[in-house]
Amino acid sequence: MFMASLHAADAPAPVANAAPKPASAGVQKSIYTQAPDGSDIEMYTLTNKKGAVAKILTFGATMAEIDMPDRDGKLANVVLAASAPENFLRFGQSASVMGRVANRIAGAKFTLDGKDYTLFANDGANTLHGGKVGFNKVNWKAEIPVSGKDAAPVVKLTYVSKDGEENFPGTLTVSLTYTLTDENVLRLEYSATTDKATPINFTNHAYFNLAGGKGDSKNYELTINADKYTVVDATLIPTGEIADVKGTPFDFTKPTTLGARADQLGAVQHYDASFVLNRDKADAKTMIFAARVNEPTTGRSVEVWTTEPGLQIYTSQLGARTGRGAGFVTLETQHFPDSIHHANFPNTVLRPGETFSSETEYRFSAK
Repeated sequence: MFMASLHAADAPAPVANAAPKPASAGVQKSIYTQAPDGSDIEMYTLTNKKGAVAKILTFGATMAEIDMPDRDGKLANVVLAASAPENFLRFGQSASVMGRVANRIAGAKFTLDGKDYTLFANDGANTLHGGKVGFNKVNWKAEIPVSGKDAAPVVKLTYVSKDGEENFPGTLTVSLTYTLTDENVLRLEYSATTDKATPINFTNHAYFNLAGGKGDSKNYELTINADKYTVVDATLIPTGEIADVKGTPFDFTKPTTLGARADQLGAVQHYDASFVLNRDKADAKTMIFAARVNEPTTGRSVEVWTTEPGLQIYTSQLGARTGRGAGFVTLETQHFPDSIHHANFPNTVLRPGETFSSETEYRFSAK
């Protein structure tokens, strides 16, 4: 059912950054390196009162590092990332923001309000993660919002995607605010407006390795609040069918290790699937529990809460054939793939006068 995913091209063989000694609580700004256009790539280091750290880069609105404690209080980076600026620019980054439309658009084309649009095909015949130059490959503008003395550290990033960029219609203004709370919660708040109708779908593509960049991920215990998933064809394009997870390798309604059903996933033995989160339609804007991952050796866990309707799970190889480097799992909150072509999927078209908003929290703990 599954083919080798092109997700891996986003960050070839990422490695983990070692967690440094945490700075004092607050936000610190520094220059990371220069972008291809010569502009500065800024880094904002958010540190909470417990010493947890989130490092955010303006290029791709990237989570370059998230340092969280294990059961013994030892900090380590839990996202796989480029080890140096030169590698970041060469290979890209796993934990960047994908857009204007994350995930896949079938046939690299769509029709909106009677007009046809042709996109850049970078996933066979399809468009993946925004096309040739998605939001993960541009330098966002950053600011530190004014807040009270005891407020959590926060940084707001903004990008203006011009009308016709990657052949999408409308000038789209999108912002993303990162907040690191004293409860070790990393909150992502998206907002967007447009002057023409346009499809949108944003997500962060972080490769989580809760063991601090070590070992396989097949023993990670995963729970997903989803009774259904979107069925896809051989190129990972949804057929439009929404099926029950019961009796399939996609049933994580109870805690299950990632590798438990690896032999049922075909030759590649990894996940790349979109789950339909259990949500009351009346509560479409309410943040709900989406997933939990437990890592047994360090005791670290992360819970995902979101206002989004779907969760894309992508993993390293889990069976006899292991992937390069450390194992990982993505927890991509988003709308369903190829929603522009499926009327039965939640709407992804933003129109003038509307404001898109979305919120996701990664809630870290250890025991």
